[in-house]
This record gives sequence, C-alpha cells and structure tokens, in this order.
Amino acid sequence: MTEGKKTESKAVGARRRTLWGHIQDWLAPILSSKVALVGLGIVGFWVLVAIFAPLVSSYGPLSQDRYAMNEGPSTRHVLGTDHLGRDLWARVVYGARTILILAPLSVFCSLVVGATLGLIGGYFGGWIDELVMRILDAIMAFPAVLLYLIIIVALGPSALNVVIAITVAGAPGIARLVRSLTLDIRTREYIAAAELRGEKPLYIMFVEILPNARGPIIVDAMLRVGYAVFAIGTLGFLGLGLPPPSPDWGSMVAKGRQYIFINTWAVLWPAVAISSLVIGLNLFADGLREETMRYQ
Repeated sequence: MTEGKKTESKAVGARRRTLWGHIQDWLAPILSSKVALVGLGIVGFWVLVAIFAPLVSSYGPLSQDRYAMNEGPSTRHVLGTDHLGRDLWARVVYGARTILILAPLSVFCSLVVGATLGLIGGYFGGWIDELVMRILDAIMAFPAVLLYLIIIVALGPSALNVVIAITVAGAPGIARLVRSLTLDIRTREYIAAAELRGEKPLYIMFVEILPNARGPIIVDAMLRVGYAVFAIGTLGFLGLGLPPPSPDWGSMVAKGRQYIFINTWAVLWPAVAISSLVIGLNLFADGLREETMRYQ
C-alpha cells in the first residue's frame, strides 16, 4: 500500500512539473519581451475593468442624470456625461465587456473556418486546392469595410451578425496563412510516417499538421483581434453595430460627434478606449512574434 501511494504521488508530481513546464514554455516569450509586456498590461487593464465593471463604476451604462447633461469630468462623473446625462465612465467600462467578447469570438470563428479551409487546400492540393483558393480570392476581392456593410445591411445590425461579418471577412487571410504552412509541413518525414501508418487525412491535418503550425497562427490571431476591435468600432460608428442604447464604443463616438463643440469628452473617451485597446493588442502580438522567431 505504501509503495503504491509513493508511486502515485510521484506520478502526480511528474504531471504537475510537466504542466508547469508547459506553462513556463508559453510564458517565456512573453516575459522576455518588454513590448509584449506593455501590450499585455494595456489589454489586462481593459480585461479587469470589464470583469469588475459593477465595482469600478457607481452608475449603470443606461442610467440617466437629467441634471448633468453634456458635462465634463467631475467628482460625481469621473469622465463626464453624454447628451442624455449618462455617465461616460460607466458606458466605456460596460462597453469593454461587449467588445472583449465579440472581438475574440469573431477571430475564433475566423480561425475555425479559415484553418479548416487552409488545411484542406494545402493537404489535398490539386483541384480541391484550386476550388478553395478561388472562392477565397473572390471574397478577398471585396474591401473589408464594404464586405462588412454588405453582410450587416443584408442581415441587420446585431451582435451575432457583427461576428458573422468579421468571420467571413477574416477567414480568407487565415486560410492562406494555414495553407502556406501546410504546404511546408506536409513534406516532413513525420507526415510521411503517419500516412504509412494508415492514418486518416482528418487525423493528419488536425493532429499532425495543425499543432506544428500553431506559432504563426497564434501570433496572427492576436493581431486580428486588434483588427476586429477596430472593425466593431467602425461598424458601431456607422450605425451597423449593436443596436442602441447598448454601450458600444463606436456608436458612442458617432453620437458624441453631434455635440463635439459642446462636449468634447463624449467623443474623446471612447476613441481613446478603442485606440488604446488596439495598440495594446498590436504591441502584445508584435512582441510575441519577435520572441517566437528568436526561440525557433
């Protein structure tokens, strides 16, 4: 019994060390890059603000103070109020929740669709590759903003349709990246060994190829989250994002623009929120990319 317990405890300890080793491997490129740490700090700030929104804001995003319309920063309203007397800090904070859910979700959906198409085209080649690539080329022929407008106008403004629009626009670029990586990896010896073992194409694509291509894909995805944040803000500004009165940063800028000469703060704060989050994500992705290339 004692020997069995010792063996079991050793196995558990080995698993813990292995897990900690994997965590250290993931954190090493981030901790080695000052640029990545600065970006992570900015993004982390917005993540914490979004999580603890009810604690860091004394007002709700829709609460109105009719005695404090279009006011600047004060002790009652830290960032001021908009034209309806709504607290700008509360709307920025709760708007962070929306954008930090929609942007990563949109990129994740783009990754699933794009990676699948890229793996299929790159692994099988031939007419399958040609068909997939020509369809993606047709989608990429449209400017991204125009494609967003077409999809949102056709489906109507909503959170789901924003995700669909960004997914459709982003999937071709990811598919091209995954395809190029697949064309290189499929020539490796371990892929030939898997084929000789009789492994199915689905197994080879998603178990052998995709994990070995994850580095560039993860870095590209980080950059795309920043693009998605900007796209969501653009759609909100054009009135094609979340329907009012949702605390959407883009729509806040659009509404505040009408009162810019009376209350500049209503435009400034959501614009600063969008730009800071995008800059943070781009810094994190750039630092991660530099360190990843160094570790290769």
